[in-house]
Amino acid sequence: MRAAGSDEEIAPNEEVSDSARNILEGVLEALPRLGVAIVLIIVGYVIARLLTVGLKRIFSRSQTDSFARVMSKLAGYILNFVFVLAGIAIVFPSVKPVDLLAGLGFFSVAVGFAFQDILENTLSGVLLLFRQPFESGDQIEVQGQTGTVQGITIRETRIKTFTGELIVIPNRDVYKNVIRVQTHYDERRIDFVVGIAYENDAREATRVIVDALNSVDGTAAVPPPEALVTELGVSTVNITARFWCGPRQHDVLVLQDEAIKTVKEALDTSGIEMPADIIALQATPSLKAALQNEAEVTPGGSIKAT
Repeated sequence: MRAAGSDEEIAPNEEVSDSARNILEGVLEALPRLGVAIVLIIVGYVIARLLTVGLKRIFSRSQTDSFARVMSKLAGYILNFVFVLAGIAIVFPSVKPVDLLAGLGFFSVAVGFAFQDILENTLSGVLLLFRQPFESGDQIEVQGQTGTVQGITIRETRIKTFTGELIVIPNRDVYKNVIRVQTHYDERRIDFVVGIAYENDAREATRVIVDALNSVDGTAAVPPPEALVTELGVSTVNITARFWCGPRQHDVLVLQDEAIKTVKEALDTSGIEMPADIIALQATPSLKAALQNEAEVTPGGSIKAT
């Protein structure tokens, strides 16, 4: 009876030993494949780095810096991923490439839900780089933020405001919203209003304003400066002075300052008056009483009862 019990105790031990032996043999058998996979992944990483550097140099010749940087990185990531898949296939030869692709499909769906914002920003950044509505160095306005574009990365667009602050906007917000590119064209138009007295000749005033604008360095000759009567105000005839100049923000402000000062000097020299607004005052009984010292007026403007 004891011998039978011993046989029953030995059998499980033998099964455990066989299992451990099989696992060890499987690991030893897989070690060469694992080594090959590791070498392959390392080689793939090196090739991907070389591809990234090479594509960046090639793209930089004909594309923007942001385009070259982002697209070369994406190409490197894709190549790295391909080598990792190849390494997995070597380590696990029983796994077919079709099975890997099927599993990748389910994995991609899960990743898409988990990292929806990141993927949306990445795709928006790629579309922005292909469309190129603006590039680094352009001055733009988007979502109420105005400044100079520093660059487009895989996730965000970086803008330096005119006051020296850094604004980081997700690419999806840039792609979905209205973008005003201030420096897209070589010139932009500047307007300001000049009010002259009704007694002055409006035709003479417009001629003086146009001559003054033409004398300012930096104003474009084509289209030429203009001075147009746009409104008959309460106390002035309003003339809109318009001229074209370079698009950059600081240059615009400096040129507008010089243009306004030059126009004012020209109007003063020509004897054309630029009056202040006329305000009509209606005398009330309390004002009349106060002027004639007939009664005491309260701070609220009424006559104090006596």
